Amino acid sequence: MVTPATPALDVSEGLGFGPLETVFEALGRALIVLDAEFRIIRASHTLDEIAGKGIVESVIGKPIEELVGAKLFGPTDTLREALTGGRREEGRRAVLRCGAMSARLVSLTAAVVPLHVSNHCDPRARYLVVVRPAEDEDSLLQSMIASHGLVARSPAMLKIVHLVESLHRSNATVLITGESGTGKEVIARALHSSSLQSSGPFVAVNCGALPADLLESELFGHVKGAFTGAVRDRIGRFELARGGTIFLDEVGDIPLHLQVKLLRVLQERQFERVGESRTRPMEARIIAATNQDLHGAIQMGRFRDDLYYRLRVVPIHIPPLRERPEDIALIAQHQLAHIGGRAGRALLLSPDTLEALKTHPWPGNVRELENALEYAVALCTGQTIQIEDLPEEIRAGGAGAEPPRPAAPASAPVRAADAAVDPERAQIVEALESVHWNRQKAAEALRLSRSTLWRRMRDLGIE
Repeated sequence: MVTPATPALDVSEGLGFGPLETVFEALGRALIVLDAEFRIIRASHTLDEIAGKGIVESVIGKPIEELVGAKLFGPTDTLREALTGGRREEGRRAVLRCGAMSARLVSLTAAVVPLHVSNHCDPRARYLVVVRPAEDEDSLLQSMIASHGLVARSPAMLKIVHLVESLHRSNATVLITGESGTGKEVIARALHSSSLQSSGPFVAVNCGALPADLLESELFGHVKGAFTGAVRDRIGRFELARGGTIFLDEVGDIPLHLQVKLLRVLQERQFERVGESRTRPMEARIIAATNQDLHGAIQMGRFRDDLYYRLRVVPIHIPPLRERPEDIALIAQHQLAHIGGRAGRALLLSPDTLEALKTHPWPGNVRELENALEYAVALCTGQTIQIEDLPEEIRAGGAGAEPPRPAAPASAPVRAADAAVDPERAQIVEALESVHWNRQKAAEALRLSRSTLWRRMRDLGIE
């Protein structure tokens, strides 16, 4: 027999918090009532205003961690521990889930329901949580998701922060995508530090920086005599990451024959060292990242579709910095604190400087922002970074944006003939010619790493 779900408003009738809720609603705060198991049994209407229409009805009867993440209310986390010990907690930061597609930074105050109050309301009520928006506070520390070193204010990035916290009990494979410089490794490290494997090692491998033969040995290890120069046994990265996380950066650059071996690792959770028949268990979580369009690589036959779907159990796409301008000031101040701290200087950004940072398109994303601040700190002689301390392309107001591709010179080969024979070769040649054979700019236009572009040029015979 299935018991019909009780509407959210009906559940609240006998709780006796009506006047109290009215006061909090007048202040723009949402009041949430929890039972002894930290399930939501009551939520005031202000929560709909903060998180979105329909949230109140959807959360009744669910654990509070589904609404604000497990970082605070997980079974072993500090806020739950404080409440069960009878202590009040104020001003705790959390990421509030606002439906399936967005999130919001909020401040929480939580306390135990006093005994004299609980005697006059629903006997299930054990804890009170007061929620208020926190995005408009000026303090950087209050606006940071400091638990993992992530700095976020934009809805898109707050959603990612919430997802990171939601995965804290999961060993699922994650594929992180996004342009170069968006901070994919930062997200990978946050996933590791909030996971069950956080006490184990975090092992990062740049799959695009090594030739295929060295990459195979680097990942899987080898035994003595496996190939020329293998003078002793070598432990691979998969073994080094045992009990922790292995981060496969630029996974789109892995050659096809190694993709087959990686697929087996994902499917069977085991591998062999190069030159050895002994099977070893793979006991690490895999997080992969790429700035490439893997769908396009699959169509060109450069990436296996079965491997793609094995890696993409949990997809996370990091938007470029130009699509989340709300984060620029926070990231800049956060980075400036680190850069200035290394030099023993406490530095500030002038209003003009901050405005220039906000309006620059940042084709190099967060990495370019950090480099610009390093430059500015080196030039700045006072305590405030002025606009003249910034690199020229940022002072110029957008001159650093990637220029439109000019038409191909008259001497260029005929595109139609090239494309008919090898569309990938034609695409690369066109990109190179459009930037006068500057490989760095061509790689950015093609959304490839420079090392990947060099290898594709070599393989396709592009001189």
